[in-house]
Parts: sequence; C-alpha cells; structure tokens
Amino acid sequence: MWISNQSSQDDFILLGFSDHPRLETPLFVIFLVAYIFALFGNISIILVSRLDPQLDSPMYFFVSNLSLLDLCYTTSTVPQMLVNLRGPDKTISYGGCVAQLYIFLALGSTECILLASMAFDRYAAVCKPLHYPIIMSQRRCIHMATGTWISGFANSLVQSTLTMLVPRCGHRVMDHFFCEVPALLKLACADTHVNEAELNVLAALLLLVPLTLILGTYVLIARAVMRIRSAESRWKSFNTCASHLLVVSLFYFPAISMYVQPPSSYSHDRGKIMAVFYGIVTPTLNPFIYTLRNKDVKAALRRALTKEFWVKTR
Repeated sequence: MWISNQSSQDDFILLGFSDHPRLETPLFVIFLVAYIFALFGNISIILVSRLDPQLDSPMYFFVSNLSLLDLCYTTSTVPQMLVNLRGPDKTISYGGCVAQLYIFLALGSTECILLASMAFDRYAAVCKPLHYPIIMSQRRCIHMATGTWISGFANSLVQSTLTMLVPRCGHRVMDHFFCEVPALLKLACADTHVNEAELNVLAALLLLVPLTLILGTYVLIARAVMRIRSAESRWKSFNTCASHLLVVSLFYFPAISMYVQPPSSYSHDRGKIMAVFYGIVTPTLNPFIYTLRNKDVKAALRRALTKEFWVKTR
C-alpha cells in the first residue's frame, strides 16, 4: 500500500509513478544512475574551472555557476524521488514540500537569467573581442552572477508564498513526484485565476524575455562569425556557441511548455515527463555537453588526472 498509515494530516502524498508499479524499479535505477552522473559531471566542471588557471575566464566562471546550479537543482528533488520509488511511504512533510518548492523554483529561476548572462558573455567575446576584457571584467562577472542568484531567489519567494497560501481544504494527494507550482495549484479548492495570472506573468518574464534576448544575441553572433576570415577561429566560435544553444534548448523549451500555460489545463502525464526532462535530464547532460564539445575543458580534465596538476594547486 503506497500511503503510509503513519503519515501526518499535514503531509503531502506524492503519487509519482505509483499508477505504474512495474516502472518504479527501472525508473529508480535510471534516476539513480542519472543522479550519480549529474553529481560527477557537475562537480568535475566546478573543480577544473576553479583550479585550472587556463580556464580562468568569464565563460568558465559562468559555466561553473551553471554546474553549481544543476548540482543543487537535482539534489533538491532526486533524493526524495528515489525514496518514494523504493519505499511504501510516498509522503513528504509540509515543511519539506515548502522547502523543496522554494529551492527548486529559486534555482530554476536563477538558471533562466544565468543562461541569458552567458549569451551576453558570448556576444561580447565574439562581437567585441578587443573590448572583451573590459566589458567582462572580474568585477562585472561577479555582479552579474550575484544579480542572477538574488533575482532567482526573490522570484521564488513570491511564487512559492502565493502558491502555498492557496486554500486546499485538506486536499493533499499530488499526482506528481515532487512539489511544483502547477501540481500544488491543482489541489486548490478556491478560485486560482489570480495565481494563474501571476504565474504566467512571472513565467513570461523569466522564460520568454531571456529566451528572446538569447536568440537575438545569437543572431548578432552568427553575423559576426560569418565575417571571421579564419576557418579555425570561425569553427571554434561556432562550437562554443553551439554548446550554449543546446543547453538553452534543453532547459527553456520543456520549462516553457510546463509553465507558460494556465495550471487549470495542466496535464499530469505531460507534467511528469517535462519535469523529468528539465529536472533530471538537462542537469545531467549539461556538463557532458560542455565537456564533449569543448577542447579546453577536455584538456583541463586530462590535466586534472595527472599528479602534477594537484601538486601545482597546493
């Protein structure tokens, strides 16, 4: 029986994949392996970006921020999912649900803005190469990164507070595997049009506006790349930007399909698939996208495997 008799009346019950019990064991293995790869990949990127002097540049500063985000992003949801998949108790405490909602929203919101900051960095590097060290100074990079984190957590404070204040009249069974805004609003026993309007406005600001800026930035980058005479330099610029565009696509489009819609039209099955995609698949793939398509990172990882590298960093 998937509902524990010991669960408190304040706890939420996460149905997850309990309607497909045969899938729970295979999904447990898949999610566990994905989580291990996410931990390994993102920690590796953070370490080599911080310790290797050849990666001491604005681009890798933002990449290490992205890896830290993805590391925390998966950790905020996957361990709870693994517990629910393997045990009979599918509950999460009220406090745990609030914390999970706030952290997941904060990190997701921060990533939306961080990806736009990374696009601006690529624009400055390709289109303004002579002024790049001035435009993307260490001080400015720190200010940009700090601003993205503060903005993301501030947005989450607003959204999570409004979501948790909605009356649920004792409804506590969510057909989802972690606490997320659309799933929680489906439990409401009152009119949620105000919450839906607020969610759509904030989703547009945090998803559609940055995505539009990113696409516009890459139009300018593409024009600049086409004017580069050296085929090798042109390919290097294209390769670096392609990695970022792939990361943008993997994150933004599933998130847009989930959040830029009225929660009343929320589909449980589609919601679960999209949540798995941007909550597990994307953070797992991101470090490997940057590693496999980037010679500098691959070279840094090879250096990190040598004894001399760790002697120099002491």
